[in-house]
Amino acid sequence: MSATLELAKALIARKSLTPEDAGCQDMLIGRLEKLGFVVERMRFGGVDNFWARRGTAQPLVVFAGHTDVVPTGPVEQWHSAPFEPTIRNGMLYGRGAADMKTSIAAFVVAVEEFLAQHPDHPGSIGLLITSDEEGVAVDGTVKVVETLQERGELIDYCIVGEPTSNKVVGDMIKNGRRGSLSGKLIIKGIQGHIAYPHLVKNPIHMVAPAVADLATTEWDKGNEYFPPTSWQISNFNSGTGATNVVPGHAEILFNFRFSTASTEQGLKDRVHAVLDRHGLDYDLEWEFSGKPYLTPKGDLVEAISAAIERAYGVTPELSTTGGTSDGRFIADICPQVIEFGPLNATIHKINECVGVADIDPLKETYRLTLEKLLK
Repeated sequence: MSATLELAKALIARKSLTPEDAGCQDMLIGRLEKLGFVVERMRFGGVDNFWARRGTAQPLVVFAGHTDVVPTGPVEQWHSAPFEPTIRNGMLYGRGAADMKTSIAAFVVAVEEFLAQHPDHPGSIGLLITSDEEGVAVDGTVKVVETLQERGELIDYCIVGEPTSNKVVGDMIKNGRRGSLSGKLIIKGIQGHIAYPHLVKNPIHMVAPAVADLATTEWDKGNEYFPPTSWQISNFNSGTGATNVVPGHAEILFNFRFSTASTEQGLKDRVHAVLDRHGLDYDLEWEFSGKPYLTPKGDLVEAISAAIERAYGVTPELSTTGGTSDGRFIADICPQVIEFGPLNATIHKINECVGVADIDPLKETYRLTLEKLLK
């Protein structure tokens, strides 16, 4: 059994349902301290995090990830127990196998092998590990980043081990993510009997033209790395349940996934302008859960792309698709952040798994990237 596979199995065996860490971080810290890392445990709220660094010079290359996993779903539908790592037909099964305990195992073993070959390397290596990525993500990476920022500790390069690969491992790197901005819109009308339309104000009828405008607005054209910003309704609720009553209000939940071609405030201002133009009486609450970030082609993209080609024989494409990740927080103190990890086909699903044959090349990708950046 390879060292990476062995560590991945040991991590999967820990029932670290978010935000619980279940001892995963203790296991990692023990190995890192033996390598000379200075480890700071950072507990915020009920969340365990740690920041480990070896060296004080620049550049600082950081691996970032999370030990928490999502719930298993119906255990009886798993072909093997979700927290008993099992190899079957060339696949390693277990909750967190793809998202993202195999990546974390690959981080650690890659660092161990790199240091065995280059004990006196230039620069520094760091690891930022949280147990609050799959949950509300308020006491995890964001708090560690704020702590580092307060003391002026900046990162030059960061690799987040999210499962980014699409069809084969190595085919996709995330070099950015779209921002996420949500709104809860309440349109105020006047409830009444449906047979007396002159005595009511139907909020559904009133908001419909505004919805049509918002749905057809071109918010931006995107850019080289991002598709155009998208506005989507996720929920539209109104009515009393009766067929003869005009409702007094309508509630719409919507979300922007937006590119670096737009800003949070700019999108807010444009939505309010549309609603005001239609003369609506409304309340609108906003929730901003992540700004977009982008890493253009440069040292990090080139280094990990070359490493992927050597380890997997695949030329990766750059992508900013998908949801949010902790990369959005790290980008505040790091100009070059990318995400790369295993196939994402089974993440959060029953029978989550990774290919055993893909595990050591993942470790090798991270090791080769270190060699390129810390030469």
